Amino acid sequence: MIYPIVAYGDPVLRKRAVDIEKGSIEITQLVNDMFETMYNAHGVGLAGPQIGKSLRIFVVDGTPMEEENMQDFKKTFINPVMIEENGNEWPFEEGCLSIPDIRQEINRKPQVKIRYLDENWEEHEEVFDGVKARIIQHEYDHIEGVLFTDHLSPFKKRLLKSKLTNISKGNVNVEYRMAFPTRKK
Repeated sequence: MIYPIVAYGDPVLRKRAVDIEKGSIEITQLVNDMFETMYNAHGVGLAGPQIGKSLRIFVVDGTPMEEENMQDFKKTFINPVMIEENGNEWPFEEGCLSIPDIRQEINRKPQVKIRYLDENWEEHEEVFDGVKARIIQHEYDHIEGVLFTDHLSPFKKRLLKSKLTNISKGNVNVEYRMAFPTRKK
């Protein structure tokens, strides 16, 4: 099932998501639906809040990126815990399915260490570098109620204010279904 992507301005994007208890939901179906939704929108990551579910889960697949070593980067992160972020911050242009048509250079640390459960409820603790780390940080922010625009300077945020308002009102043209906070019944 392809979910609509929740647009900027929806309160679910600002809440810290809750842990998923094993057996509380059909996790295999949710993971499959999240990948299907992400692929439909041509994304490389998607978090629970972006489909209206305040759950600590995100999926990633770096295969579409032209970066080196991304072919094997298809993963599910359930109840992740960021253990460390290391290195000197580096800039990279980011975008977000919930904030279409806006891309900005964001500074993030180049290495993360994260503990998570996969879709089979097996625990992992891994270190990721470079673009993999960045994708994880971006999606992890989503389950913490943080958006990539929160990392911008106050000046850049002011410059984007009207664009962000338009997105929340549904005044945006995308090739995937979205749910807008001001259009709810």
